[in-house]
Amino acid sequence: MTNSYDHHASHAQPGTPVSPPVYRQSTLTFETVAELDAVKGSVFTYGRHGNPTTRQIERILCELEGAAGAMLTPSGLSAITTAISAVLRPGDHILVADSVYSSTREFCDRTLGRWGVEVTYYAPTIGAQIGALMRPNTRLVVAESPGSITFEMQDIPALAQIAHSHGALLMIDNTWGTPLHFASFAHGVDISVHSASKYIGGHADLCMGVILASEPVYGKIRACYRELGLAVGADDAALALRGLRTLSARLACHQKGAINVASWLYGRPEVADVLHPALPTFAGHEIWRRDFTGACGLFGVLLRDTYDAAAVVSMVNRLSLFGLGYSWGGFESLVLPCDPRETRTATTWTHEGMLVRLHIGLENVDDLMDDLDRALRTLTHKTTA
Repeated sequence: MTNSYDHHASHAQPGTPVSPPVYRQSTLTFETVAELDAVKGSVFTYGRHGNPTTRQIERILCELEGAAGAMLTPSGLSAITTAISAVLRPGDHILVADSVYSSTREFCDRTLGRWGVEVTYYAPTIGAQIGALMRPNTRLVVAESPGSITFEMQDIPALAQIAHSHGALLMIDNTWGTPLHFASFAHGVDISVHSASKYIGGHADLCMGVILASEPVYGKIRACYRELGLAVGADDAALALRGLRTLSARLACHQKGAINVASWLYGRPEVADVLHPALPTFAGHEIWRRDFTGACGLFGVLLRDTYDAAAVVSMVNRLSLFGLGYSWGGFESLVLPCDPRETRTATTWTHEGMLVRLHIGLENVDDLMDDLDRALRTLTHKTTA
């Protein structure tokens, strides 16, 4: 049967859509062999290498954070592991912050160890003293500032200066800071990774990661990215583009709500400390003020050590407006009980009480504080009963 439709039909029309079109594509066809040969070896040969939708968000993210190039990955973890894999080889040494994302630690311990890469964890607040840990074969320093569980602020310019003086690269997980609130490359970072599933997507319906890189290292990471066959579909990229349009407005709401809740919690009798970089009482506040232009909705609450784990779990279960979940960065408020002692090797987590991580979403802040108040009051009743 002969097809009667024109598969080269034009999409031209009067006017310009507010939302850019979504380019779902795998195979690309060309009119002549000469045209086909002209794109050989480029990103324009096949859909796996990107499409106009993915390339648009990559350009925007580069502009926002000051990177030379960007790559979209299927998850935040794949962004981390791809970037690390691209710049290391057997016999190399890597320094990793002790407060790093637990899945990053698993990759370093298991996969890098199997590949013959030496891994050393360092105290996240070490600053320029990291020079004492540098070796002749140190190729990469990995930072996460703040850490997404314990929220230590790292002195990124100091780490960059020491790393570069030893011929090493500096990589940061900038998911908390976002491209809007921490200009990583202006502070000396070579590689910045994000879980776009968090604030960039913003709606808890997207799994995607981003690798941003400076000019000297971009080509090496792009080559590894291509050889691993990583790709993100146009529909996911379109969801991320949708999220970027409201990122600034959403972050302003997250920041305001989180600071209000954190400040209120700081004075509660059940609370030993609040781990929020924007609070003046926080140990890393001065670094946050110096390097960041804003905050987000994620912070930690240290409860007094008079409450055992069972009492804290019961309190968390009583919350009605906070969902129990491992992620963050969406419109919804979340809560997660944590025990940092399970994942520390270079430092010792000394607080005996439970840590509860909160993500303040876009709900009414007074309602969220009422919900927390009711739950915390039951915690007090349990310990005095």
